[in-house]
Amino acid sequence: MPECWDGEHDIETPYGLLHVVIRGAPKGNRPAILTYHDVGLNHKLCFNTFFNFEDMQEITKHFVVCHVDAPGQQTGASQFPQGYQYPTMDQLAGMLPSVVQHFGFKSIVGIGVGAGAYVLANFALIFPELVEGLVLLNIDPNGKGWIDWAATKLSGLTSALPETVLTHLFSQEELMNNTELVQSYRQQIGTSVNQFNLQLFWNMYNGRRDLEMSRPGTVLNAKTLRCPAMLVVGDNAPAEEGVVECNSKLDPTKTTFLKMADSGGLPQLTQPGKLTEAFKYYLQGMGYIAYLKDRRLSGGAVPSASMTRLARSRTTSLTSASSVDGSRPRTCTHSDSSDGMGQINHTMEVSC
Repeated sequence: MPECWDGEHDIETPYGLLHVVIRGAPKGNRPAILTYHDVGLNHKLCFNTFFNFEDMQEITKHFVVCHVDAPGQQTGASQFPQGYQYPTMDQLAGMLPSVVQHFGFKSIVGIGVGAGAYVLANFALIFPELVEGLVLLNIDPNGKGWIDWAATKLSGLTSALPETVLTHLFSQEELMNNTELVQSYRQQIGTSVNQFNLQLFWNMYNGRRDLEMSRPGTVLNAKTLRCPAMLVVGDNAPAEEGVVECNSKLDPTKTTFLKMADSGGLPQLTQPGKLTEAFKYYLQGMGYIAYLKDRRLSGGAVPSASMTRLARSRTTSLTSASSVDGSRPRTCTHSDSSDGMGQINHTMEVSC
């Protein structure tokens, strides 16, 4: 791999061209940070605020970053011809090995939002050897039922596409208050992303299948993510229920569930500082970035263990398989911070 691939690239894959943007150069044997955006967005709309945040740049200087745009979603993309068969969600995951191979990445740490989180989780299930870790925002591992599918179709008939997509991206409170962020993204979704191409991606995402995952020990030969995963969702976000469901399907010894207060539907836009801090600790847990700069102290490098940590509480996730009444998974919060509580999941409640 050349010393630096900085810039835009169109990569040939078995399912068509994929637009990617590389920032920085590979750093030894460290994994690449690979991002995948949500439906209605592209890598710029989804991740620029987060990756331009000053503390996040302190992290990314230690890694090469690869931003992936779903087919036809990048700014200035040509419109697909009538009758074009958009890749399925499985095929979108199947395009990513071509990116990894093209740039010679040994492995990746993925950051995905919504549809992008689904694609990266699927990628990790199919190609676990290529994925060292995942940060999944607003992931919904479930396919849509008939009622949800019909509601989505009806919404598409009665609302303009950008308005329909906004209800997927933002909380009801944000939409009702018509926040400045919502107004900005309403305009940008309508102008920065080709609407015909967006409709194809939107349709494919809403036709997704269930990700076949089960928490180890709940079923025979359970299949789930092997890598450390951090699940992130804002309180009252439209994806909250799906993220809780995903948490119930993952290995609790390898999973962190981060619920962010006052962050709305897109925490990477509204709370980039809190998300960056959590991402630092996540990478430290994987053995990367042992020393971090803390500008609240002398401004020099200090051991990460001496930094103020996010407030933590312990939670035990009860799956429907272990529930007597067969209800949806619940989460029980404990104030006990000891480490000897068995099958326990780490939840960080972040207040702003």
